[in-house]
Amino acid sequence: MKAPSVIFDAHLDLAMNALEWNRDLSRPVAELRAGEAGQSDKPDRGNSTVSLPEMRRGGVGLCVATLIARVEHLACSPVSGWRSPAQAWAQTQGQLAWYRAKEEAGEMFQIRDAAGLEKHLAVWNFTEAREKLPIGYVLSLEGADSILSLDHLARAREQGLRAIGPAHYGPGVYANGTGASGGFNAKGRELLKEMDRLGFILDATHLCDDCFWEALDLFHGPVWASHQNCRALVPHARQFSDEQLKALIARGAVIGTAMDAWMLVPGWARGKSTPQSASLTLEHFVNHIDHVCQLAGNARHAGIGSDLDGAFGREQTPADLDTIADLAKLPDLLGRRGYTSEDIKGIMSKNFSNFTKTALSTLRK
Repeated sequence: MKAPSVIFDAHLDLAMNALEWNRDLSRPVAELRAGEAGQSDKPDRGNSTVSLPEMRRGGVGLCVATLIARVEHLACSPVSGWRSPAQAWAQTQGQLAWYRAKEEAGEMFQIRDAAGLEKHLAVWNFTEAREKLPIGYVLSLEGADSILSLDHLARAREQGLRAIGPAHYGPGVYANGTGASGGFNAKGRELLKEMDRLGFILDATHLCDDCFWEALDLFHGPVWASHQNCRALVPHARQFSDEQLKALIARGAVIGTAMDAWMLVPGWARGKSTPQSASLTLEHFVNHIDHVCQLAGNARHAGIGSDLDGAFGREQTPADLDTIADLAKLPDLLGRRGYTSEDIKGIMSKNFSNFTKTALSTLRK
């Protein structure tokens, strides 16, 4: 089955890879891997899967691209971060500068409103030679620790930020994320209120269970889960339960399935398991998509939020995925499970693009 004209990936840490991993994403993936041969400072060195040329080759012309800089809470943080919100803000500003440089070079195009999304989709849908086309991106913040104040939130919105996940791993400045517990603090509740007023998309990904339910009560705007898998298939607090997934579906959310191996199959041991030893393939990825569709009773709430190169590479992805271009294999796998052409177009692109169009069309002026 032919892949849809544009694939929408709802979660890619492009600027993080460019600046913290020092990867020139304008180069082919093969060059990135070769340039990292023998390096061991990161667990995924030599195993990258994402670059802008590879996205174009696979038809991934649209993505949600992140800013990410969490604050390290020294005594209880499960992952590293920056020592202060000011440092985290500075990191996100540096990442934003990278996106701006890619825009100036004609390699990327920031989508700020519904008209911009329509314009970008038209370019991709009616251009056969895509080697030079810009990758469209919606700017998202993964973890809100870097937002120094509500004034900074408004400033970030002027810079084009359109979606925010309030937490990442562990306790955060505003909310509790994966591995933590408890609800939003007072600052977090004010953040949600202002996000609601300004028309941000709330990304429920990484919220601990307590914060998840509180967020759905307090926030009345559009909600998605950009890269979130199913707890029924892989028991872990990082995944969402069926009850949580049904609540998101009731809110009209789209849930993007992620590619990280430990989120796809139970029993994955980091640093020990391999895609081959776990017999991990893209079929497991489709299992999570299918689970969301079965809960919804339709295919309108499932999408792709691969998180590829999100601090892991092909050593921790399905064995039949070499680069992000292999997302184009998914339509055939979905078709074999009985999904219609329209269902597949939705999962691969239209569910997230339609959601985004609606969310951005009601953006507060």
